[in-house]
Amino acid sequence: MYIGRDMTELSMMSISDWNNDELAFFHHALQQMIPYLNSEGQTIHREIIEEIERRGGIKALGK
Repeated sequence: MYIGRDMTELSMMSISDWNNDELAFFHHALQQMIPYLNSEGQTIHREIIEEIERRGGIKALGK
């Protein structure tokens, strides 16, 4: 279970400042809702994916 900052708080800061758990949790959550995301949600998800890739990929987040 994720215990941390919610999307309201995180949306007010740069994705580069999110911690690995936040990136992994919201990537998974948004991935499950892809068919229902509007353009803003798709943009946020794409930015999360780009940040995960910048950090070395999803497996690297677990370290």
